Amino acid sequence: MKILNSTPEDTETIFELYQLATEYQRKNGYNLWKEFDRELIATEIEEKRHWKIVEEGEVACIFSIFYNDPLLWGKDDNEFSIYIHRIATNPKFKGRSLTKVIIDWAKAHCKETDRKYIRMDTWADNKNLGDYYIKCGFKIAGHRQLDKDAKGLPKHYSTLSLVLFEIVI
Repeated sequence: MKILNSTPEDTETIFELYQLATEYQRKNGYNLWKEFDRELIATEIEEKRHWKIVEEGEVACIFSIFYNDPLLWGKDDNEFSIYIHRIATNPKFKGRSLTKVIIDWAKAHCKETDRKYIRMDTWADNKNLGDYYIKCGFKIAGHRQLDKDAKGLPKHYSTLSLVLFEIVI
């Protein structure tokens, strides 16, 4: 298993995994991701902030990282954090605890880049995912209610109530 930067050649696979994740959300009655802007993903790839886990020659999982997130974390945003977003797992690799693999990678990445926190968010009404993040070592760092005018965020964040999670390194 390897964690590598995503490349432009991965773009169709990335959007396929986002679509599969959205289908899973729909099937299980969760809030749905809206379609992501291709320019956003291209920028993340170019800036080396989009990652993939490759196993058995296939993309098993994807995720993005930010080095600041003032739109979601407000005054609690800081330069000492890594923010993980949009984890999408290939259904063939579900059940392999890939989120824990990402967290281990993020811990090492924090040490390499002199950061002290790993942060994530999820919809407040997704109790199952929130409980899973807690089992992975996160603590609840707060809650955030977004308004419909939240600018600069993907469409699925509009009017959402979020739970913010954090691991202290």
